[in-house]
Amino acid sequence: MKTLDFYMNLPYKMEIIPDSIEGGYVVKFPELPGCLTCCSSMSDIAAVSTDCKRQWLLAAMEDGSEIPEPTSADEFSGQFKLRLPKSLHKTLSEKSKEEGVSMNQYCVYLLTKNNSLYTK
Repeated sequence: MKTLDFYMNLPYKMEIIPDSIEGGYVVKFPELPGCLTCCSSMSDIAAVSTDCKRQWLLAAMEDGSEIPEPTSADEFSGQFKLRLPKSLHKTLSEKSKEEGVSMNQYCVYLLTKNNSLYTK
């Protein structure tokens, strides 16, 4: 059985989001659903985030809930098969030729550009 210390030492992703309405910061662990807390200053983040994660893990362990472990980029191949309409395939092919890159490179560019809109 995995212990609290085991989970506390895993490299969970932590997001720090400025709270423009109330002031301070929201700290959340996206890999632990519902695990979030607030604090008033950057200097408080380490303490409150550690306590928040510990309390979330303790509650999950007490309830017998499954505790997700962080995922690593090493777990992904970097490849997937994508089916798309022929008209879109044609458009992507034409645009990639205009840019002088492979269609694969062009699609990676488009995905990266679009993804940056959601990671700010």
